[in-house]
Amino acid sequence: MTTALATKDVGMAVVGAAGWGKNIVRTFSIARGCELRWVCDLSKPLLTATAQRHPGVSVTTSFEEVLSDPTVKAVAVAVDVPNHHRLAKQALESGRHVYVEKPLTLTSADSQELCTLARKHNLILMVGHLLLYHPAVVLAKQRIDAGDLGDIHYLYSQRVNLGIVRETENAWWSLAPHDVAVAMYLLGDTPVAISATGAVFLQRERQVEDIAFASLRFPGGKSAHIHVSWLDPHKRRSLTVVGSKRMLTFDDTAPDERVKIYDKTAIPTPGHTTYAEGVAVRSGDVLSPAVPNKEPLLEECEHFIECVQTGRKPRSDGEQGLAVVRTLEAGQESIRLGGTPVEIPS
Repeated sequence: MTTALATKDVGMAVVGAAGWGKNIVRTFSIARGCELRWVCDLSKPLLTATAQRHPGVSVTTSFEEVLSDPTVKAVAVAVDVPNHHRLAKQALESGRHVYVEKPLTLTSADSQELCTLARKHNLILMVGHLLLYHPAVVLAKQRIDAGDLGDIHYLYSQRVNLGIVRETENAWWSLAPHDVAVAMYLLGDTPVAISATGAVFLQRERQVEDIAFASLRFPGGKSAHIHVSWLDPHKRRSLTVVGSKRMLTFDDTAPDERVKIYDKTAIPTPGHTTYAEGVAVRSGDVLSPAVPNKEPLLEECEHFIECVQTGRKPRSDGEQGLAVVRTLEAGQESIRLGGTPVEIPS
């Protein structure tokens, strides 16, 4: 839960009201400490519908008109990814705080430029890595940091479904940003290398990968393994974290008991030659802690508003977004090389 916000509301504008952008508009319209003043989109029918849903909010097809309003202190960019850099750069150069949907940009060079601009103008730059604000993921982070799971050995995640098939980005760039961001958040570090493979089945003429498997290597021997696909019979949004004391699972599609903590572990005992003699396996109770019933997107948007008002560093700031993009780039290169490990620049 965020701390109490200042009394003065932040004048907010959202660029992009289609698809997920519609949810961004809705959420900033109800977020504490925020006054949604503008919605900008190129579709006039969409703007008409938006104005009907949100009376009192100005709508326009001109981003320049939005930036000419001195009451706008912050801008949310929720358009297609190829336009993230251009619009976020304009907003930062005009002195506005900026929230950008994931991924931050399509290249690390563009992400780095936005981070540099934000630092130069002392502005908040935040990326919409939604799962970092999911109460279940926050709970997992708290348990890990408290040492409840012991030393973390590895984690793995699945993000698979049948659809939505995209033409302008592959499954790796479309789905994996969530899991890369979560792995970095839970492990408290950035990966140093990645090995990834992918395959094209549905759009061979465009060479758009429908599936991807990736292994991320972190400092200290920790690892994260990611499976993403939009060509799968199951809808799965799952995470498993394996520690030296306990293990934790998160199933975002479960109707209840989404988080479970298993009092299980395997401890090697030196001096034995067989597995049965050399590994002590302990299996205890399974705990399903209560997960707060909070909307992740509202938590995320209110966190951004609080950071704008207080100057606090966002949980998913521009630097974290840059690290995710660097990992995605290295993963794409590894896919191109057929799984050859690729180092990730820091």
